Amino acid sequence: MTDECPFDLPLERRPPGGRHPDAPPGPVPYIAADELIEAVNLAIYLNRPLLLEGEAGSGKSQLATYVAWRLGLPFYPWLVRSSSHAQDGLYGYDAILRLHDVHVAQLPGDPTKRPRNPERALDYVTYGALGRAFLLQDFPAVVLIDEIDKADIDFPNDLLTVLDDPREFSIREAGLPAIKAHHPPLVIITSNKEKGNLPAPFLRRCIYSYIQFPSDPDRLKAIIAAHQPAASEPPAGERLDAGLIDAAVERFLALRERDDLFKKPGTSELLDWLRALARAWARLAARAQDPSQLIAGLKDAGQPMPFPELLFKQRADWQRYVPAPAR
Repeated sequence: MTDECPFDLPLERRPPGGRHPDAPPGPVPYIAADELIEAVNLAIYLNRPLLLEGEAGSGKSQLATYVAWRLGLPFYPWLVRSSSHAQDGLYGYDAILRLHDVHVAQLPGDPTKRPRNPERALDYVTYGALGRAFLLQDFPAVVLIDEIDKADIDFPNDLLTVLDDPREFSIREAGLPAIKAHHPPLVIITSNKEKGNLPAPFLRRCIYSYIQFPSDPDRLKAIIAAHQPAASEPPAGERLDAGLIDAAVERFLALRERDDLFKKPGTSELLDWLRALARAWARLAARAQDPSQLIAGLKDAGQPMPFPELLFKQRADWQRYVPAPAR
């Protein structure tokens, strides 16, 4: 992209040369609504985490990658699991490996050729996403905490001890002074509300934004265009016919308007579906068949949805909308 960066981070807080080695290589296709850009800028200005909610596949996680790419900042993702603890985002300490090295040090051999020294506790420390961000000296990082509600209910409140001032943590096993963040990282947190609402003290400290599904056809087409390969290098079978896009978007939005779907397909499913349609278009053309029959099929509401496995992700929806195979 050549347009002006929409995010309000002063140039002096960005990496020299405009891009850090840990920044996403890009380009990262993303169409951010004005209110979402404003939420990111508020998080930067107030030094607060940005909590994102929205349908699965609405681009919550991708936003963090996009922000890091546009600003050229290091990007450190943390994919939360059910077993995750707040300390995992700071550092891990391998006590078993250190004990192993203590025994190895007693064996014959040159100790200078061994990769670690059991007398140095830091040789057994690995830093997590937040820990790496805190160690940066000259500029902030973008940290993604993805699907926070997968973890234990205490996890969000435990995070407050490091996301609030003074933004520091200690490595207990090393006995060193606390590591303090030189620049508060831009923390973007995603939630699917898998376990209900997050704790009130945590919510109070976050900037909140809900990513709405882009139900306007023109906005959907802009998102599709952003994900298209460059026109100068169109991979075979991936360029989309404009008429096919129009028909697919119209049929897709009509599907989402139905009230009897258990899970409505989102933008992620739409993009995958369009790739499958582009592949089908290319195959028909390669066989000297008229690919425009795909458009006619999409415009006919009585015809089954092509590639339903990309749109329907629950059995009830599948059974309702996918014709039973002929016997």
